[in-house]
Amino acid sequence: MTRLSSALRGLVTAFAAALLTATAVSVPARASTEPKAPADFVALRTVDPTIIQEMRYLTPHNFVGERIDGYQQPVCILTRPAAEALHKAQSELLRKGYTLKVYDCYRPQRAVDHFVRWAEDLDDHAMKSEFYPDVDKTRLFEDGYIAAKSGHSRGSTMDLTLVKLPAEPTRPYVPGESLVPCYAPKSERFPDNSVDMGTGFDCFDMLSHTLDPRVQGEQRANRMLLKNALEDRGFVNLAEEWWHYTFKPESYPDTYFDFPVSEKSLTSGK
Repeated sequence: MTRLSSALRGLVTAFAAALLTATAVSVPARASTEPKAPADFVALRTVDPTIIQEMRYLTPHNFVGERIDGYQQPVCILTRPAAEALHKAQSELLRKGYTLKVYDCYRPQRAVDHFVRWAEDLDDHAMKSEFYPDVDKTRLFEDGYIAAKSGHSRGSTMDLTLVKLPAEPTRPYVPGESLVPCYAPKSERFPDNSVDMGTGFDCFDMLSHTLDPRVQGEQRANRMLLKNALEDRGFVNLAEEWWHYTFKPESYPDTYFDFPVSEKSLTSGK
């Protein structure tokens, strides 16, 4: 009986150890639960499917040169009031023969953190020739091009431009292709089906300031067309970036969200 009892105790002990091991292995393998958007965040396409979406940070054609953390799908997400105000501006512009095109909308905090890590890596200049040809990377924080927090993470800010109708397609960027300064003449810059705003999107240069006096003629008229259409609907422009607008009052003026850019992040309004 003693030997049998010892054997049974050994089997029980071995089984318990195996169970603990299996449990320990399975826990890390479970997918972590991602945060969700509040109920009043929506996909822009559900409010206005006519606005073109070219979500640059899902692609490598941006100043970092790779897909940015947190961008899982090419979807513009905004608070509902911002999306509805954008729809009203779009309705006005369509009557004039133009459409809006968004490059970026809600931006998770993890994406902003990605920008910060890139800016701190002074050896990475892969996209300098296009996006910041005349800016020393050591000055990106001091000059305000990169910051640890972004209004985009609050859900009411977007980056956008105008496209003349009928809209022509924009060819995809090919990683490794020759880069041209973002302030070069439009015919020389990376092809974009937008109107000529004087610089490309995300151009780290003073020429990107909305009212830079050097930008005149058709380029200035295009900037003012966008500015007036949006300001009439409650948007406020960031003076340093002709493409950057925030709907006021913001639904979440002090909250920086980190849910992924994905349809799955939306809890309603899909």
